[in-house]
Amino acid sequence: MKNKVFKTVDEQLDILKSKGLVISDYEKSKIVLLKENYFFLSGYRHLFMKNRDKNFIEGTTFEELYALFTFDRNIRNIFFKNLLIIENNIKSLISYQLSKKYGFKEKDYLNPKNFSDDSLKVRQVRDVLEKVKRQIRLNGRKHSATIHYIDNYGYIPLWILVKVLSFGLIGEFFNIFKDSDKLEIANFYNLDVNTFSIYLNILSNYRNLCAHEDILFEHKTLKEIPDCLYHSGLNIKQSEGLYVCGKNDLFSVIIILKSLLSEQQFVNLVNELGYEIDIISGKISVIPMKTILNRMGFPDNWRDIVDI
Repeated sequence: MKNKVFKTVDEQLDILKSKGLVISDYEKSKIVLLKENYFFLSGYRHLFMKNRDKNFIEGTTFEELYALFTFDRNIRNIFFKNLLIIENNIKSLISYQLSKKYGFKEKDYLNPKNFSDDSLKVRQVRDVLEKVKRQIRLNGRKHSATIHYIDNYGYIPLWILVKVLSFGLIGEFFNIFKDSDKLEIANFYNLDVNTFSIYLNILSNYRNLCAHEDILFEHKTLKEIPDCLYHSGLNIKQSEGLYVCGKNDLFSVIIILKSLLSEQQFVNLVNELGYEIDIISGKISVIPMKTILNRMGFPDNWRDIVDI
């Protein structure tokens, strides 16, 4: 097996240059590589590569490569803060529903009888509840709020416990609820239970990607959101009867957030994304902006979703 060896920033720039990247200011480029990491920056090179080889499209500059890297970071921060809003909202809804119906102590709200009685979900219920209890054991003493309740009351109410539960676990938690509890929560957003469950799965996936600063703009999930009025309202193109975007790409997250954020929060999101798109469109010339938007799953009229 061939080993990867350490290379200085000068050697890294030489590699990029050998592949056709235009380096106009070596000193500034070296500083960028030192600060941002060659591996992370080069992860954005594929959009600028020729189809038949591993060389850059003629005229591609280091500044353009870095502009795409920066653009992705900026929109990742925009999505992340909005995903955190949704995460908090959903955790609040879930804790309210279960606490109201089953009680506010762990022995009450984590009673297996409170969850799905589907014979096919017996093991799933047991496993998810064990995961929740494990988080209490592992993280109960790591947060001031949970410590306060443990020390002063001897239990952690669910509205406090959700603080230490990951968004992914919240999705698993929701999926073992009784149908009546699922319906109560999904109804808050005027969504059916299946759609809401899919939304939770996709949001968790993108939330973790944002938190770990992975490449966002061209990420796609395995699950797809159901067709909805936003697909038809934007006249999104179809191929063989299937929508070509807005199903499991970044625009699908826009559609989800349209359903879950307040009207003003969503307007702010669109305005902030539009600002970043306008900026990068003036920084990259070797590839059309439409290419980047296509990778994101954004139709040309994506901003019109605000008015639907």
